[in-house]
This record gives sequence, C-alpha cells and structure tokens, in this order.
Amino acid sequence: MAGGKLTPRQKMINLMYLVFIAMLALNMSKEVLSAFGILNNKIESSNSITDTRNESSFLQLQQKAKDQPLQYGDKKAKVDKIRALCKEFSDYIEGIKTEITKPFPKDKEGNYPCEQMDKSDAIDNMFYTGDKESKKGKEFLDKIKGFAGQIKAIGGSSIAEVEMKKIEKRFATDDVYSEKAEAKLPWLDYNYHHFPLIASVTKLTQLQADIKTTESDIMEGMFKSDLVAAASLTAYQPIVVPEKTAFFQGEAVKGKIILGKFDPNLVAKSVIVNGASVPAKAGQADFSFGAGAVGEHEITGSFNFDENGKVISLPIKGNYVVVPQPKSANISADKMNVVYRGLPNPMTISFAGISDDKVSASAPGLSKAAGNAGKYNLNPGSGTEVKVSVTAKLPDGKPVSDSKIFRIKNIPAPAGAIGGSVGLQKGAKSRLEVSQVSAVLQDFLYDLTFQVTRFSFKVPGQAAIIVSGDRVNAQCKAALARASKGDQISIFDIKTKIVGTTAAIVPKDAAPVLYEIQ
Repeated sequence: MAGGKLTPRQKMINLMYLVFIAMLALNMSKEVLSAFGILNNKIESSNSITDTRNESSFLQLQQKAKDQPLQYGDKKAKVDKIRALCKEFSDYIEGIKTEITKPFPKDKEGNYPCEQMDKSDAIDNMFYTGDKESKKGKEFLDKIKGFAGQIKAIGGSSIAEVEMKKIEKRFATDDVYSEKAEAKLPWLDYNYHHFPLIASVTKLTQLQADIKTTESDIMEGMFKSDLVAAASLTAYQPIVVPEKTAFFQGEAVKGKIILGKFDPNLVAKSVIVNGASVPAKAGQADFSFGAGAVGEHEITGSFNFDENGKVISLPIKGNYVVVPQPKSANISADKMNVVYRGLPNPMTISFAGISDDKVSASAPGLSKAAGNAGKYNLNPGSGTEVKVSVTAKLPDGKPVSDSKIFRIKNIPAPAGAIGGSVGLQKGAKSRLEVSQVSAVLQDFLYDLTFQVTRFSFKVPGQAAIIVSGDRVNAQCKAALARASKGDQISIFDIKTKIVGTTAAIVPKDAAPVLYEIQ
C-alpha cells in the first residue's frame, strides 16, 4: 500500500483490494487446510509405528543387557535416560497441541475440523505478546535448542559423531531466510507466527516425529556400532592352533592359524571342560586338570551363553600330548646368576617331569626351604665358586644327574647416610644434632637392613670423636657448637651390622658422608 495521506477514493480502492485478496484466500484455504489435516493424520500414524518399532528395539537391548551386562548394560542405561528425555519433550508438545485445539475436538474418525482451523490466534497468543515472544514462546524455543545438547550429554561417545550432527541439524533454531520478507526471520516467527492453526498443529506433530526418529536412530546406531566393531579387523587377532601341543624331535610341526576375536565384555553363563564346570571370566575361562598318562588326550566341552532367553552352546574341541620326562635338570638362581656369601640365596631346583620327592640336591651351604617343592637356600662359605649337584630317579628307577657352577660374591659395602640420604648433605646444626646416622645398600638385589653401631665424628680444626650408636652424643654437639657456616662435618669409619636376617656376616665399613653447615 502507498504511504502518506490518502484521498477517500484511494482508501476505497485499497479496501476493495484487500477484500479481493481475502476472498481469494478464502476460496483456496479449504483445500489447503484440508491438506494440512491429511498430512497431520499421516504423521501421527507414522509416529505410532515409530513408537512400536522403538519399543521393540528397546526390548531387544533390554534382553541383551540382561544376557551380557558388561557388553550392553552401559548402553541400556543411557538409552533409558534418552527415552525418558524424548518422552518428556514429546509430552510437552502434546500438551501444547491439546491446549490450542480445545475449541476444535476431533470427530469419531480422529480428524480435526480443518476448515475451521484457519486462524492463528491460538498459537500467536500462546507464543507471543504483541509481536514479541512470550514466556511460553521462549520456553518452547529453549526446549528445542537444548534438546540436542541434552542427548549428547547423556549419550557421549556411544552416539557416533555423524549421527550427533544429524540430530543437531534436525533441532536447529537458527534464523531462516524468508523470500516473502526478503530477509532472515527468527526461527519461531518463520515457523509459527501468523500461520493457520491446523498448519501449526501439523508442524508440532512433525516435531514429535523428529523426536521419535531421534530416539530410533540412537538405538539403531548403538546396535550398528557393535556390528561395525565386531566386523572390524581390529577386533580380530591371529591365533596359532597346533595340531597338538607337544612334538617330538624330528617330527613335522603341523597346525592352523585362524582369526579369532576376544571380547572382554562377553561373559559365558557357564563353561564345561572335560565334564567339569570351570569359572567363566571376561571373554575367557581358565581350566586345570591332571595331565594323565603319556600319549595324546582330547579336551572337550562347551561355552554356554544366554541369548534371547535361550542357552546357546559353543563346542570346545582340542587336544594335547603328554611326553616322557626329560633327562636334564632345571637349576636356576632366583635372584641372578651369582650367589652372595653370608646370605641364604633362594634357589629353585627341579627335574622337569619328576616329582620333588625323587629329586635331591647337594652343595656346601645348601639346605631345603620350607614351603613349595623345589625350593632351596644356598649360603656359600669360602672360595669364589660353588657347585650345585642334582640327582633324580626316573619312573623306571634309573638315576639321572646334572650340575651347575655359580660364582660367589661378597656383599658390597653400604653407603653412609644422614636422615636416610646419602652423599653431601647441607643444613642447620640443629638438624644434624637430631638426625640418625644410617647405612644404605643402593641398587642391590636383596633387601638388607643395616644398623649403625659406631662411627667417627670430625669437625674441621677439632679432634675426631668416636661415637657408639647411630646418633651424635653430647661431645659431638659441643664440637658442633664451635663449627662455622660452610664447615663440612665428616662422619666416617661407620661400623654396621645386618638386622632382620640370620646372615652371619660382618659388613664392610660404610662409605663416609659429609654434612655442610648452612
């Protein structure tokens, strides 16, 4: 319309033009309004089908979570929260539809009186106060804006990034370009302001459809991620399966290399091996039974799983070979390839395949240890080497023997320490007066504890003081009082004894330690 002051004739022409446009709109609106009603009914029908499909998918997930809680329990917990969020949002929208359609109840066939729902007052009055968004309008817009973020917060990494982007786009509320206005309009204005009521109802129904589709996509995506992970080559590892688990010299080694998959979240209901039940662990089971006589033996059984209320059994079939006992002994030092003089060096001595009661070992200072079979203590005496001899009786009564020589080393000298720290120490006189003088054996294989029994205490310019025990005495404190800043106090000739062990050995003097007065 032209602006400015209009003549009576121009006003009349404008009024007739508006009446003409209104008449055209009135003639077209019946078909358009009915089309919106048909579309709304179809979307509602589709929503009902989606609800049924979602419920079916959830029941499958619920059963899988019951069968394999480690594998599906976390996903089921997330889906529970997402479904509750979706229902809350959909119910909120249904409440809006119920309120704005009160004057227009559906007929017996479930159809709105679409031709009567041509005004926009109901939705405009709810979402706007004048031309500004009302409190209800802002609430509606905030719920749409926050929905995708809430989904992401609950689902986390269980929802694929590409799927999350689809959801964010589906519920985006950015400004929309309007060709009619030739400008960008706020999302709420573009979709709901001044639209016929039946059109707004249809859009709200479509928003409910988006919510249900989102719920469906999330559950489908979670199942799909399991299938993708299961199909991925990274889920497999080569497993060597020999024809048997023992081969004789000169025999061809035969077997298979197969691709197997280990899932730490898959726990069997039960595992049976050779007729006995064994504990089922995450993705595996450990078994133990007697080897039996020499020869080839079978391993049979089954892995049993719960799946959809039924027990699925996976057969176990394998074999192993028991071979005759070897003719050489296994002799090893538990700490290293040397033994230390004065210490009860632990050793394991055995003949493979021969019970401990038919094995005997001898060496100077060797004694049987209490507890596990094959355990000995070797406390060597003088010399630089010790020979350990082992004899055993084979099942046929014939003897077999072997021996091994070990080097003998002395325990190294410990290092002097003040307050548990070695090397040059610095601090106040008062700290040295109360600190303990100790000895530490650094980087040694055995845990030995040394107790200081005597040491010499020397302040520069004063005579050395011999102290009994491991702390400075009154004479040391008097000498220390005359020391100056920067003076280095020497603690040397540190005598020790080993405590907490039966080792009969006198350790070497500990290395000196210095303390600089600050």
